[in-house]
Amino acid sequence: MEIVHTPVLLKECLQYLSPEGEKYADNAFMIDSTLGEGGHSNAFLSKFPNLRIMGLDADSSIQARAKERLACFGDRMKFFNGWFNDFYENYPSDLPMPHLILFDLGISVYHYEKSGRGFSFMHDEQLDMRLNSNAEKTAADLVNTMNEKELADMIYLYSEEKYSRRIASAIVSARSGNKICSSKELADIIYNAVPAKYRHEKIHPATRTFQALRIAVNSELHRLPEALKAAFDVLETGGKMGVITFHSLEDRIVKNYFRNLVKVCVCPPEYPECVCGGKPCAELLTRKPVSPSQEEIDANSPSRSSKLRVIRKLCDAKLRHKMGIAGAGL
Repeated sequence: MEIVHTPVLLKECLQYLSPEGEKYADNAFMIDSTLGEGGHSNAFLSKFPNLRIMGLDADSSIQARAKERLACFGDRMKFFNGWFNDFYENYPSDLPMPHLILFDLGISVYHYEKSGRGFSFMHDEQLDMRLNSNAEKTAADLVNTMNEKELADMIYLYSEEKYSRRIASAIVSARSGNKICSSKELADIIYNAVPAKYRHEKIHPATRTFQALRIAVNSELHRLPEALKAAFDVLETGGKMGVITFHSLEDRIVKNYFRNLVKVCVCPPEYPECVCGGKPCAELLTRKPVSPSQEEIDANSPSRSSKLRVIRKLCDAKLRHKMGIAGAGL
């Protein structure tokens, strides 16, 4: 089987999320929250022979590839097809609490090159962008039904695209004739909508709009805060959780949530006394986010914007979560 995706920050993940101590020596359990083609799981299972992993993915087609790749590990590898926030919020009672949790929030190269769902403006494909085929709306649905203001706001909010209003106006004008159905068609509309100088910058002018559509179609920034809190709740005390992000919006969510977990107190200043527990719930193992080496960037250019943040759980944070003061939003 041809593997088309290279896992990012792999050495760093193996280092920061290694099973530690006698407690985990013979019975470590990890959840790979974003399995993809199984690159991270393959490396962890190969390096740590006593480790067991549950791999989650919303996309059944890419999970089928991971199952084929990881079959050699037998019952050390299990699979769940569905969204990670749903999994953690309804954590199976027959599973142990995990010692290690990894989120890699990047979109696999497989989706751009092999899925045929319009994730890339480099191919002429149906404008779908759903990671899970059971999702209700496609990117084409959003492009052809949202009003101009909604489109502009969505593009700006989810990608910080400075020409969001011009792009939204061009989309609405173009669809007045015929529905916009293909990724290439949309990319051409965006290309012609922006100033000439903008067309020749480092990234294609459609990059940010395509990112915004993908995020909106898959509710990525809504699922992430829910998943982080629910995952931390099921993580065993002393266990570690790492998150790899690829753009500022999701990294801000992770950074703020981790920052609040390590605070002694997160009560609002107007509270007359501390009600959150008055002690840190986690230890930050990466004072600064870990970035890829130049060697990795040269070998795998999609890694260039990746950041890894890792924490160790010290105590439960359910009280903070219940009170809504742990923070995991934008």
